[in-house]
Amino acid sequence: MPPPRFITFEGLDGSGKSTQVGLAADWLRARGVACTVTREPGGTALGQALRDLFLDHRFGGMDGRIEMLLVFASRRQHLLEVIEPALARGEVVLCDRFTDSTRAYQGAGRGVPGELIEQADRLATNGRSPDRTLFLDVPASLARARAAAAADRFDVEDLAFYERVRAGYQRLALEFPERFRAIAAEGPVEAIAAQVRRELADVAPHVGEAAGGDEAEARR
Repeated sequence: MPPPRFITFEGLDGSGKSTQVGLAADWLRARGVACTVTREPGGTALGQALRDLFLDHRFGGMDGRIEMLLVFASRRQHLLEVIEPALARGEVVLCDRFTDSTRAYQGAGRGVPGELIEQADRLATNGRSPDRTLFLDVPASLARARAAAAADRFDVEDLAFYERVRAGYQRLALEFPERFRAIAAEGPVEAIAAQVRRELADVAPHVGEAAGGDEAEARR
């Protein structure tokens, strides 16, 4: 099986995934792997404009289906402008969120029917799915506490919403075991990064040996 090239990082707001995306990119680049690092919603000028609308407190009562349509519009442009060209160049793409976020947040969190999300996904992505998904799993109460100081409208959702979203991610990990890798993300940043490196050890030639060394170093 070829090594994964389109790799997504998923989890609750406050799970630390954005930090881990950056650390993983640094680690891979140090081993000669060309990486594109990007995020959703966003990643393009249009995507960033849609992200600003999506997260704006003024629209706190936004319907879940509207959220879904906004993120898929951003995702379509993201694929056309950033993700597909990077993959065509032979680069590894590390993406902070993709369709699994929509399934967890708008599906499990907001109650948007799964069949609608899958219809929109087929329209927006032509079936493009990550080769591997790293799910940084933390208790909902911890994620919400970590995100409390942030400014967007999702960070003020109640604990029940966070619990629904986490449960949605856990169901996805069971549904897609061939690509999901669940990582306990409650501990120190470096310990979590060591787990991420283990899950990415097949991304580049000879990375496995380096990963072992890094993990030994992390245990000292």
